[in-house]
Amino acid sequence: MKNLLKACLPFIWKRYCPICDFRGRNFEDFGRPLRKEVRCPGCRSLERHRLVWWYFLRETDVMNSQPAMLHVAPEPCLRPHFKEHIGESYLTADLLANDVDVNMDITEIQYPDNTFDVIYCSHVLEHVPDDRKAMKEFLRVLNPDGFAVLMVPITAEQTVEDPSVTDPQERLRLFGQEDHVRRYGPDFSERLRGAGFVVDEMTPNRFCSEAEQRASRLPDEDRIYVCRRKH
Repeated sequence: MKNLLKACLPFIWKRYCPICDFRGRNFEDFGRPLRKEVRCPGCRSLERHRLVWWYFLRETDVMNSQPAMLHVAPEPCLRPHFKEHIGESYLTADLLANDVDVNMDITEIQYPDNTFDVIYCSHVLEHVPDDRKAMKEFLRVLNPDGFAVLMVPITAEQTVEDPSVTDPQERLRLFGQEDHVRRYGPDFSERLRGAGFVVDEMTPNRFCSEAEQRASRLPDEDRIYVCRRKH
């Protein structure tokens, strides 16, 4: 009975964040347009952060094996946890930010082939004009036995882009944000395969119970794209 009670405790409250262990009645509204109950008031994580954290905890040994990990555009809610568990082999990177380990253009990664065991890059590729080149660079620097977790917002039935559009307001109208250069559709996985990856599209129900999905506010249609090199 004690073990059963312990297993159920995170979900007695209406909302639960697996990143910071927040338990409460509600998450915060957030976004433009406003989305109801999506941001954790504890660590400020959104759905995608909680989803990928569940994945890393449940489906990988990243927290115990100290892999060489590249984290692009590190999210504040996740970064300290990866650093705590992985240590010195954890590398943060961003194109312009000054609070990362290295500044990096992901279309020209300054590391040799087969450098990283794990690559995590979320909601970055929609900002990158040549996303296919970035994907190939991730493939190049990934260890043959490693994996990359790549995530983008899927907001269209099919990927839409127009390189000639540079005006921020027109990008906002067409792509949903002033600094986005495309809207991705479900064919995102085909782009990844075109770069040479083997892709596993993982939904929350692969590694979360229905109760966990509800408590963490994980939409059924959310996807993690787990990419590996062909053998």
